[in-house]
Amino acid sequence: MQFSVYQQSHIGGRKVNQDRMGYSYTREALLLVLADGMGGHQRGEVAAGIALQTMSALFRNAATPWVRKPERFLEEAFMQAHEAIQRYAREQGMPDNPRTTIVACLVQHNCAVWAHCGDSRLYWLRRGQILARTRDHSHIEHLIAKGLADPSERNTHPDRNKLYSCLGANTPPRVELSRQASLEPGDVLLLCSDGLWGILPDTEIVHQLSTHTIVQAVPDMIGMATAIAGSRGDNTTALAIQWQGAHDAASSGDDGMVSTLMLPEGEVTTRLAEQPAADPANPATAALDDFDDEDIEKAIAEIRDAIEKSSQLLK
Repeated sequence: MQFSVYQQSHIGGRKVNQDRMGYSYTREALLLVLADGMGGHQRGEVAAGIALQTMSALFRNAATPWVRKPERFLEEAFMQAHEAIQRYAREQGMPDNPRTTIVACLVQHNCAVWAHCGDSRLYWLRRGQILARTRDHSHIEHLIAKGLADPSERNTHPDRNKLYSCLGANTPPRVELSRQASLEPGDVLLLCSDGLWGILPDTEIVHQLSTHTIVQAVPDMIGMATAIAGSRGDNTTALAIQWQGAHDAASSGDDGMVSTLMLPEGEVTTRLAEQPAADPANPATAALDDFDDEDIEKAIAEIRDAIEKSSQLLK
């Protein structure tokens, strides 16, 4: 496989960046994941981190070198992440579970399939057109589907941020799966948090991704969204790939290009985006960052046995 990839996150006007993103790949499969910790609940960044690392660990076990049942993999992985977040909350004695939205995409054999919970989005673009976009699990989208609200109200309706599906809640998440999408060279897949799409209209997102490389477009969109949102802006995060093909033998190089044919058989490469360093002038933020890393590692270690068992069922 060959693809260009770029990911970036900005803390915006918040004290903590609760977004997490990353990607993993073998010679013949690629997993993209973006999670947006929900700020209305305690430790959303922990929920997002647990979700990301759980997905990555499951992919490492299931991709040999591709995932045999991609739709089932995504659905089961979301449920594993959901249960891991709940387990973390119980062990920490938390009065309310940390929660996160999530969107993930699995690419293999020139096809993509994706899943999401909440309002973290995926866009599939080809030659300046949106071929597919996830539909947010929000009250406003529910109203639009029933004809009780106009699509023009998406960014202004008072219920636009009320979600009915996420990971970590007391009720099981609603995991929405796409159909298999056949990719062509030049296609772009964008995963982003609402800090991006909630500020930039789809027309601007399409324009940026159609007229620039993703290495240029992603930071430009992040910069544009954070400048418009200002001091009260949300965390803003995006992860994008431009697909080149399943069997292109070109070597990897600059401009975010990855050629997986250079990987040894059986190897998995993972790139989890680094989060901004804690602000030394803000002890509370520094303490949060230190606590998150330790607790996430502990939570992931405790569920590895369960992940191993579940991944065997997916082969």
